[in-house]
Amino acid sequence: MKTLLALVMSSFFVVLTGCNTVAGAGKDIERGGEKVQDTAKDVQQKL
Repeated sequence: MKTLLALVMSSFFVVLTGCNTVAGAGKDIERGGEKVQDTAKDVQQKL
């Protein structure tokens, strides 16, 4: 259990470091969501 917790915490810190800040993480997630929406719209138009 301690090993799993350490792994999860390490992963969390790596993600935050990659984004530099929590606000940066929110912006990254928002951009990802926009890409998913754009792709969904493209697929709908092709149908």
